[in-house]
Amino acid sequence: MSINREELKRIIDHIPEQDAIEVADFIGYLNTKREREALKNLEHASLTSMEFWNNSVDDEVWNNV
Repeated sequence: MSINREELKRIIDHIPEQDAIEVADFIGYLNTKREREALKNLEHASLTSMEFWNNSVDDEVWNNV
């Protein structure tokens, strides 16, 4: 689904101030949700790579460096 951003701006221009505050809060929520999802994905990738490197062979090699 796509929306014309100019139309969205016009809609926002015609809503009461209190509703505009709620819209701004909701946009903040959406941004936070997106950031948390990105962080969750990064954390998952980090854990996956740790599983790859966390083994006795690599530990022994690095201990002797």
